[in-house]
Amino acid sequence: MKRYEFLEHTADIKFKAFGSTDEEKFSNAAYAMFAAIANTERLKSVKEYEINISAKTIRSLIYDFLNELLFLHETEHFLLKKINEIKISQDKEFYLRALVIGDKINDEEILANIKAVTYNDFQYQKDFVIMVLDI
Repeated sequence: MKRYEFLEHTADIKFKAFGSTDEEKFSNAAYAMFAAIANTERLKSVKEYEINISAKTIRSLIYDFLNELLFLHETEHFLLKKINEIKISQDKEFYLRALVIGDKINDEEILANIKAVTYNDFQYQKDFVIMVLDI
């Protein structure tokens, strides 16, 4: 199964990320977002970050996860190479713990500057998620 595909959108970046589990959908959405930001093929595994977040719904959790990665990109100049571990659990809320590995920004690799993850055209389904990134 392919991880993601980019979809037509008039002004922003829209993608569909696939997965049979929540963890696969979250991971593939993150890979799609960073594929839109930069050429990730030549990145090295230089820096690791741990992400711990919670949200009331699974829909909010993926939105917050991608925003946390975007925050790392903006503040630490981080580009995602791979997700080493991702675990989603649910009690009263949904919880996510992820170990992400990547590289520092190389300006030659940047393809787009993402301003925000949006709820525009957002869909969270059993086997896929559709999201739009504001550029």
